[in-house]
Order: sequence, then C-alpha cells, then structure tokens
Amino acid sequence: MFFSKNLRDVDHCFFSRIGGYSKKKYSSLNCGKGSNDNRLSVENNLEIVHKYFNLPKSKLITMYQTHSNICKIVEPKLLKKEYKCDGIVTRHPDIILSVLTADCAPILFYDEKESIIGACHAGWRGALNGIIENTLSSMRLLGSNINNVSCAIGPCIGQSSYEVKSDFLRSFLDKSIKNQQFFIKLNEDKYLFSLKNFITFKLEDQGVRNIDTFAIDTYKDEHLCFSYRRSLHKKEDDYGRMISTITIKGDHS
Repeated sequence: MFFSKNLRDVDHCFFSRIGGYSKKKYSSLNCGKGSNDNRLSVENNLEIVHKYFNLPKSKLITMYQTHSNICKIVEPKLLKKEYKCDGIVTRHPDIILSVLTADCAPILFYDEKESIIGACHAGWRGALNGIIENTLSSMRLLGSNINNVSCAIGPCIGQSSYEVKSDFLRSFLDKSIKNQQFFIKLNEDKYLFSLKNFITFKLEDQGVRNIDTFAIDTYKDEHLCFSYRRSLHKKEDDYGRMISTITIKGDHS
C-alpha cells in the first residue's frame, strides 16, 4: 500500500500487488476484471478493497478503461458498478473511486474546501489527448477551484524502463515542441520517455501546484507492482492490475 502526504486529509490508498488471493503471474492482489485471472479471485481481491474502507461492494466504482480522454461524474442516484471512461469525479461521500493500472499512472485528486474527489487513468495516450484536463474540468463543473486541488500521481513506469521509438516521440512533438524535454535520446530511433514528468507538466499547466509523486518504477519493482511492459518482455500472455482508490468518508457516528 502507498499513501500520499498530499491526500492525508482524505481516505485513499494506492494498493500494491501484495495481499490478495490470485495465483502465479497474477499474484496476488490482482483487481483487473479485464484480465484472464480466476473470476472468484478477482472478486475476492475487490472485496479486500471495499472492506478496507468499511464500505459495501456497491460503493466501489471501477472504470472500463480504453485510454480515452472521457471523464464522467458519479452520482449516487445513477450509480453504476463500472463506467466506460478513464476519469471519474464525485462530490458525494462513501463512493470509492478507483483506477486500474499496470505501468500507466493512476492520478487521485482532492479539493478539500469543496469536498470533491477525482481519479483518472493516465497512460501516454490519455495524458497526451486530454484526460487530465477533462478530469479537472469535471471537478470544476462540480464547483471545484483548481487552486484548492491537491493530487498524487501513483506508481507508474519509470523513464529508464520506458524505451520508445521515433514515431512515439513524433506524436508528442506534433502537439508541442516543449514535449521534447520528456525524452532522452538513445540513438536515431530510440528514446526514453518520462510519463511521470509529462503528467506533472500537464497538471502544472492546468494550474495544479500541490502534486505528489512516488519514486517507484512499476517495471523494475516486480515484488510490489504489476507491469504490462514487463509481462510482454517475459512473454506472458496476460498481466495483473493494481487498484488505486479515493473516497470521502461520511459521518457514520
């Protein structure tokens, strides 16, 4: 489990891969319903998550993530178990917003003044195409002021593990020449990309100043983290997903 100092005033947790029921390559807290893991194991793992917050299963909201820039507002009267999007926000208590990742970055947001929370799945494609901006825009629709927003970028793939080719670089330079700063050149066709620094830049560009990050590389830290890229390099046919969560606990006294 990982916790952010920026989110110390709100219930949250970046869960690692440790502490669940899954076996072998999914060992052990695989929360990816889209994986080929045993269904019961995944459900038991998700039960660990909602029980951690002492909330019922129906309050744990997951996303069917497609690397999009779509963010949705979660309302209790129209509550679904799963939303097809890559960002979710709410101002209602006792709803657990969650993100599933395995190299991409989970980002959790909190506006303490207005009691608004958000979560998004930021891989390179979503971050490049606006998932961060759209998640913050949805928080603003609920009444949030960006100056009051704190956030944490959870464990993701590190730059030294993220080798890409020149066409990947071109996708970023087509958006802005400033994006050159997030790449280290290895040779004419190979570069190392910093997803974490790119996301931090995007957040700062939107006016978010209180940003926390973790010095954890999901690719290298195999004991703690699932990694899509590592599974490819090991020639595995599937991989587990970690879950990152945030909720505003109501008054149950």
